[in-house]
Amino acid sequence: MSSLSRELVFLILQFLDEEKFKETVHKLEQESGFYFNMKHFEDLVQGGEWDEVEKYLSGFTKVEDNRYSMKIFFEIRKQKYLEALDRHDRAKAVEILVKDLKVFASFNEELFKEITQLLTLENFRQNEQLSKYGDTKSARNIMLLELKKLIEANPLFRDKLNFPPFKASRLRTLINQSLNWQHQLCKNPRPNPDIKTLFTDHSCAAPTNGARAPPPANGPLVGSIPKSAGFPPMGAHAPFQPVVSPSPNAIAGWMTNANPSLPHAAVAQGPPGLVQAPNTAAFLKHPRTPTSAPGIDYQSADSEHLMKRMRVGQPDEVSFSGASHPANMYTQEDLPKQVVRTLNQGSNVMSLDFHPVQQTILLVGTNVGDIAVWEVGSRERIAHKTFKVWDIGSCTLPLQAALMKDAAISVNRCLWSPDGTILGVAFSKHIVQTYTFVPNGDLRQQAEIDAHIGGVNDIAFSHPNKTLSIITCGDDKLIKVWDAQTGQKQYTFEGHEAPVYSVCPHYKESIQFIFSTAIDGKIKAWLYDCLGSRVDYDAPGHWCTTMAYSADGTRLFSCGTSKEGDSHLVEWNETEGAIKKTYNGFRKRSLGVVQFDTTRNRFLAAGDEFLVKFWDMDNTNILTTTDCDGGLPASPRLRFNREGSLLAVTTSDNGIKILANTDGQRLLRMLESRAFEGSRGPPQQINTKPPIVALGPVSNVSSPIAVNAERPDRILPAVSTSGLAPMDASRTPDVKPRITDESEKVKTWKLADIVDNGHLRALHLSDTDTNPSKVVRLLYTNNGIALLALGSNAVHKLWKWQRSDRNPNGKSTASVAPQMWQPANGILMTNDTNDGNPEEATACIALSKNDSYVMSASGGKVSLFNMMTFKVMTTFMAPPPAATFLAFHPQDNNIIAIGMEDSTIQIYNVRIDDVKSKLKGHQKKITGLAFSQSMNVLVSSGADAQLCVWSIDGWEKKKSRYIQPPANRSGTLVGDTRVQFHNDQTHLLVVHESQLAIYDGNLECLRSWSPRDALPAPISSAIYSCDGLLVYAAFCDGAIGVFEAESLRLRCRIAPSAYIPPSILPGPGRVYPLVVAAHPVEPNQIALGMSDGKVHVVEPLDADPKWGTAPPQDNGAHPAISAAPSAASNQASDQPTR
Repeated sequence: MSSLSRELVFLILQFLDEEKFKETVHKLEQESGFYFNMKHFEDLVQGGEWDEVEKYLSGFTKVEDNRYSMKIFFEIRKQKYLEALDRHDRAKAVEILVKDLKVFASFNEELFKEITQLLTLENFRQNEQLSKYGDTKSARNIMLLELKKLIEANPLFRDKLNFPPFKASRLRTLINQSLNWQHQLCKNPRPNPDIKTLFTDHSCAAPTNGARAPPPANGPLVGSIPKSAGFPPMGAHAPFQPVVSPSPNAIAGWMTNANPSLPHAAVAQGPPGLVQAPNTAAFLKHPRTPTSAPGIDYQSADSEHLMKRMRVGQPDEVSFSGASHPANMYTQEDLPKQVVRTLNQGSNVMSLDFHPVQQTILLVGTNVGDIAVWEVGSRERIAHKTFKVWDIGSCTLPLQAALMKDAAISVNRCLWSPDGTILGVAFSKHIVQTYTFVPNGDLRQQAEIDAHIGGVNDIAFSHPNKTLSIITCGDDKLIKVWDAQTGQKQYTFEGHEAPVYSVCPHYKESIQFIFSTAIDGKIKAWLYDCLGSRVDYDAPGHWCTTMAYSADGTRLFSCGTSKEGDSHLVEWNETEGAIKKTYNGFRKRSLGVVQFDTTRNRFLAAGDEFLVKFWDMDNTNILTTTDCDGGLPASPRLRFNREGSLLAVTTSDNGIKILANTDGQRLLRMLESRAFEGSRGPPQQINTKPPIVALGPVSNVSSPIAVNAERPDRILPAVSTSGLAPMDASRTPDVKPRITDESEKVKTWKLADIVDNGHLRALHLSDTDTNPSKVVRLLYTNNGIALLALGSNAVHKLWKWQRSDRNPNGKSTASVAPQMWQPANGILMTNDTNDGNPEEATACIALSKNDSYVMSASGGKVSLFNMMTFKVMTTFMAPPPAATFLAFHPQDNNIIAIGMEDSTIQIYNVRIDDVKSKLKGHQKKITGLAFSQSMNVLVSSGADAQLCVWSIDGWEKKKSRYIQPPANRSGTLVGDTRVQFHNDQTHLLVVHESQLAIYDGNLECLRSWSPRDALPAPISSAIYSCDGLLVYAAFCDGAIGVFEAESLRLRCRIAPSAYIPPSILPGPGRVYPLVVAAHPVEPNQIALGMSDGKVHVVEPLDADPKWGTAPPQDNGAHPAISAAPSAASNQASDQPTR
């Protein structure tokens, strides 16, 4: 067989494997003899399928081929013989002896006689050589080790044990390239041809009456892979240029699969949505494809049949027919237009960026090279650095010469890293500097990079290889990527013919890429490889342009100004790679380059004509403008904070104005009141660590960093604008603090004990069910306007807050009752129960990032529901064992970690219905899972009270530890144990009925608290607040405890009488919260799922919008583990100092 024919067999093997034609795959392996699948062989041996084992081997060798082959067959037949003897099946043993083993008698007659004599023994283990023979399973495993060594040593298996490394879905790619080539040769190529067969060459029919060809039906070319986009003509770079099929929602047809080469067991990249998105075509077709023959998405005639075979993919990027973008609930009143602060920087501000987590922290860079960090709530500049070269000796000669010639330098761009721990600064000469932002406001030098010859015009952060990288561009026409920690260069992209003005990194599914713009107006796009630009388009204005995505990453905008002063703000059509909308309202000649920003997936803002102009993304006409009370330059620079409640705008007098909407004003007032409060009494515990999105039973965070970020290159979890409330307690200089003796603090502080419903706001959610079952899982939707409960009867219930006169913004609140929502057909969202009793099952649930889908199980199969229709989209993982916990992989929502009732963890690919790995380490069912992307680990917890740390890369266990019982409890702990990572991704909240504990990444217990005093009952549930400053814990007597997250000091106790209405308040201890859910935006609002099936929403009163006050330093817990008392005690008294 020729080499090409041999390669074709490998392509067919890969195709069959991807389509899950398992038997056919192995039949072709055997008949061709090209690839010996060791994994399949192992499975057959371990399953004792001896006839199949020999049949598979016969495709590669025979008994008499060589001594290795003879030994292989002998060991297999001997094992089969011994198993028959072990079953006391003498007749079968004799048959094996005569038919299978007699062939070896001519080679070793003595051995054959010895084997025959085993028939005379009552137990063949009486033979000295077989005395250590164990059970069947262990014997097969021991034999398998020997067989693998023999096979690897056998020359007949040489070059047959490794599958050739090539990209996934290679056969489909070649077919699409062929179709694309055929289409280019058509005399009348149609824009969207519908390919109905592969049996004949494609040719477009001549158009009739100028009619446009109908678009193809939705469906992949073949099987459960994405539709392939346009490919470059053959020979565009070199003959038979390899191109990999991209994902359908990927931003560009030029985008190849970002995955590395995979072996035979690999599968194709699949679609990102739970359903195939309608009319998903590739964006920005390859520039080398002739315009007469655009890139095409080819369809198969039987796509409907194949769609049934297709498994679902990422449960969060969903398209609904009939709506290009989901309806937005924001109004013009949500725009920040009221000037609330004016800051004097002292020099011309060139760049602005709000902290991604601490939303009143503003980073500023100036035209004299200074950077500053402002706390806009207190108007305090908490950090300031003037420009200097840290190590002039390590600088290149061009930089040294440039500084000698002219020492003046300006900041071109400054911005925060996605988690806000690092800030990067790009200067007008060569240099990029990064600083570590310390919680007390200090900036510490981290890395200095001599990045470009000339100016560094832009900087951005991304995560192309799981680690944080810095992207820079400059006057030298280059784009470069650097390791953010070490400053080592990772990539250099060449191709622009003019200085590069801006970069915009982004990702679609698992594909990471970078847009870049140059001052000649060219837009290019790059993958993290060395294959050059994938796109070449002209930006309107043909000069300085910046690009940005909407917060959800679905809409792409650019804004730029031409040399003549004409400004253009446009939205790009991601299907055609063309301009979709051009927004009106710019003056004929803009004075300077217009800057813009986006917010809330709804609004655009740009600085022009001494104004800030706002647009609705769906309307090309100006929505409104503001002059910010005057004093703006002709083209002011501007920046929204992540929630869009604050807007920073530069002024002509070297200052910054802070604009706010109602939420922003409330946030700043709260900061002022807390700062004043802090000046009068003991300083509150300051915790400036990033907030978290609640994991575990609540929604999953699975984009490369997290969900719902305002700028895709700076992605963070949704957090509250009020999360920083304690930050400024020690920063306000206006009021002289009263100095209090430490003992006096302890005497004057009193635990907030709320026993009356007049001291909080509580709401009992209405329910049409007259006999509701207990609420076992409860979570807020990611947008915070709905609550989803799962009952022990496997039925879900959904409550939504609606817009009304009392609640004009439609936000969740305990002041206005939400409506129980149900589709018009009256269908209930009910889990599969596998004919068992759901009341006894362990329920689990996870929600998609856009709140469209929920994944859930109640002892039966895992079900995937559409949240709009309540319909079941698919089910998988039929028990036994049953699923007990669900967690999405942080980088690929196709991958789910599923904790099981049998104590294993299955790493499952939903799209291809395949278990990638099975993790074993627990002794009882899995009750908690949490991913840390920064540490690249999965932490699991079980009913055995054990914590295990697993590496995400290879899924091997790195460490395990049993949680220790508190001092007042003896014996080994058992029972459900939950885990949740703080947003710093290194500290872990561990929840057990006996304790709350904070662990570090090495599973060392830093802090713990056990029930006592005011809260003596066992803990039923606990969770971080959305800002990461509090821990809410529910107890089995109905009480709620509010703890400081950093120290686990109790600051407030809420009695059940305070939130349960008197009409339904039962006797003591009979009703209590089984689960507590934290609101994703409001850090002081919680929801409680009760043992009687009720759901309550609880929040503080407006007059006192927080739960109690911070306790004094000696009112807290002490470490549960005494091995490191010094570390624990140090943490207890940690206060950031300035």
